[in-house]
Amino acid sequence: MAKKLSLTTEPDSTYFLKLVLYVIAGSFWIKFHTPLQLGDFIINGFPLGLLIGLIFAAHDHFQVDRKIEYAILIIVTILTFFLPAGIVL
Repeated sequence: MAKKLSLTTEPDSTYFLKLVLYVIAGSFWIKFHTPLQLGDFIINGFPLGLLIGLIFAAHDHFQVDRKIEYAILIIVTILTFFLPAGIVL
């Protein structure tokens, strides 16, 4: 007997809201007023929103969208590194 697959779909408004939340999460940085120097590495900030967004994306119910969510998080995180976005310590 063949097993039926039940496809659950996500409304467009929910999907768009998730994308907006991933953009906001990706832009959240903890930046340092004076850069930290660890050996040869200079650390200007820490992408806290990226880590939080990756945790949420990994536990998303709709696994088809996970690659898109990862891509959005990484692109927004890289772009906002050069912008004055985040909390300065």
